Amino acid sequence: MDVFADRAEAGALLAERLRHISDPVVLALPRGGVAVALPVARRLGGVLDVLVTRKIGYPPSPELGVGAIAEGGEPVLDLGLLRRLGMTSESVAGVVAEERRELARRVEVYRGERPLPDLAGREVIVVDDGLATGGTARAALRAVRARGPGRLTLAVPVGARETVEAMREEADEVVVLIVPADFRAVGQWYERFEQLTDADVLSLLAEA
Repeated sequence: MDVFADRAEAGALLAERLRHISDPVVLALPRGGVAVALPVARRLGGVLDVLVTRKIGYPPSPELGVGAIAEGGEPVLDLGLLRRLGMTSESVAGVVAEERRELARRVEVYRGERPLPDLAGREVIVVDDGLATGGTARAALRAVRARGPGRLTLAVPVGARETVEAMREEADEVVVLIVPADFRAVGQWYERFEQLTDADVLSLLAEA
């Protein structure tokens, strides 16, 4: 199966699949989602902004995500996983508080004092560079849904099959270019998948 040259190419291809949508608010999940979302916003004549999310990690092993939080939303925890780990939502309250602080810091970096666009009644597209477990995407979609969009679409270039199907419960439409049977990680489906910095995100937002 083909891979994408980079996030910009993936975004351009994604934009073609989304061309039935006009004048949307395109909300990118930083950092990698911003590079995908820029060509989408340009192609559809939409407004581009970021929706900041943070993973909530398992305290003994923070790389294991047990949930996520998005700006303006409440924590979305994987309660089944927490039970299997012998934990409760109270067990990660300290991590949630830390991630709230880091989320607020990143919102300040990316947007300053400017609020999110008004999403009420609008066509909203949430964009990321891929779907693995879907924790941050789920938190993002629920935070957006609470703001009353007219229609909510999740758009990603590549995603794990089970996660893509699960996201159909969270969005009105899920658009994914590649749903490989052998998905292991988002990065394997890109020739170039460098980590973006805050400066990269700000540069992409300035281009928009």
